[in-house]
Amino acid sequence: MKKYILAIDQGTSSTRAIIFNEKSKIIASANEEIKQYYPKPGWVQQDANEIWVSVLTVMTRALVDANIKAKDILAIGITNQRETTVIWDKKTGLPVHQAVVWQSTQTEKICDELIKEGHHEWVKDKTGLLIHPYFSASKIRWILDHIKNGQERAEKGELLFGTIDSWLLYKLSGGLHLTDVSNASRTLLYNIHTLSWDQELLDLFQIPQVMLPEVRSSSEKYGTTKPIHFYGESIPISGIAGDQQAALFGQTCFNDGDVKNTYGTGCFMLMNTGQQPKQSNHGLLTTIAWQIGQETTYALEGSVFVAGSAVQWLRDGLHLIKTADETETHAQSLASNDGVYLVPAFVGLGTPYWDTHAKGALFGLTRGTTKAHLSRAVLESICYQSYDVLHSMMKDADLPIHAFKVDGGAIVNSFLMQFQADLLKITVHRPAVTETTALGAAYLAGLAVGFWKDLDEIKKAWQLDQSFYPQMTDEHRQQYLKGWHTAVAATRTFKP
Repeated sequence: MKKYILAIDQGTSSTRAIIFNEKSKIIASANEEIKQYYPKPGWVQQDANEIWVSVLTVMTRALVDANIKAKDILAIGITNQRETTVIWDKKTGLPVHQAVVWQSTQTEKICDELIKEGHHEWVKDKTGLLIHPYFSASKIRWILDHIKNGQERAEKGELLFGTIDSWLLYKLSGGLHLTDVSNASRTLLYNIHTLSWDQELLDLFQIPQVMLPEVRSSSEKYGTTKPIHFYGESIPISGIAGDQQAALFGQTCFNDGDVKNTYGTGCFMLMNTGQQPKQSNHGLLTTIAWQIGQETTYALEGSVFVAGSAVQWLRDGLHLIKTADETETHAQSLASNDGVYLVPAFVGLGTPYWDTHAKGALFGLTRGTTKAHLSRAVLESICYQSYDVLHSMMKDADLPIHAFKVDGGAIVNSFLMQFQADLLKITVHRPAVTETTALGAAYLAGLAVGFWKDLDEIKKAWQLDQSFYPQMTDEHRQQYLKGWHTAVAATRTFKP
């Protein structure tokens, strides 16, 4: 009887369920878009119940499409949009507020106040992160402050906090309250050196530890699903990792200096730095990549907040395109950008600027500017931001770049990939299986149940689709970068 691994990939804009066989090939997949709510400028929220229902929907559809039974699934892996914060009632299992999404800037005031009080450096030393609305701690604080008797209920143990992995594990298992080290390391509450929730950090944000999930490794048997979810079958859940760490694992970046960049709603670049955390002096984050057994692997990370969501803005906000792939045709119709630049600071700027107050801006418009220029400006902006991240990473890591692998929905855009290779002056490798986030979760789950025996077996399964080699002259490259950095500087200066 053939067995398979099911990966749940709960992202910012959609939920996927993907079934893999032992050769890492996709047997079936199902996808459902997730609605985002914008109650105020810069605020981004989601309905945690809608996310949960979407998971049930796509799991069922994937099984039907694969024409296999639930008992053929050997294990489930979960990967998730990371810092997004859910708080739910322990008794009812219902959320007490909308989920606050990682992109949301609604906790700016909380973070600004803590920075003014001088907490920045010691928090960074413990967590590898910055005091910033991006991370979960200030989101927890905000929700507790905006629901009735929030702090009191939390202290009594009536409320539970989780990132999306915890929320889904809780619902799938019928009550397990766990997370893994990769997700815990994104909360601003977890000490990445002692590998534990840190009381000083909890005190700083006034968050009761009783709310928090137990932290486990990224690959082990956490529990099983409730039979009701899988036609009477109980399936082991045995892999958990935040989406970017899962993508690093799925790209088989197992060696120090291996780099992957995910082009999704945002762009997230991670470099494997081995068993010792490396602190950054150039705006990067130090994070836990994964833990297998007793061995913890660390990474440096750069975060671009707006990438694919800028393409969505062209489609849904400006109605300039009907489908994302039109941007490639538009961009290739132009010999250059004609001096048009977009700085997509719709929710501020991430690495290396970390400017929550910046707003998006367009530069270089003339009467001859067309929607093709705007499409190209959006695609170029993704590459410029990724250049800034890798440039910072190379300064911090002091490691040679062995591989630059890409994944995420946008990598099907060959203009984007070629322009990225040209800017970086590094060969960009696009894998045959582009769903590397889900694949990473599947690998972690499969390792725990013996579906794959070790990392070497997994590494042999990785396949290349296409490599993009740098072709642009240094003169043109420097000209493009100068225009970009001038636009960023102007954007950050503009404070209405």
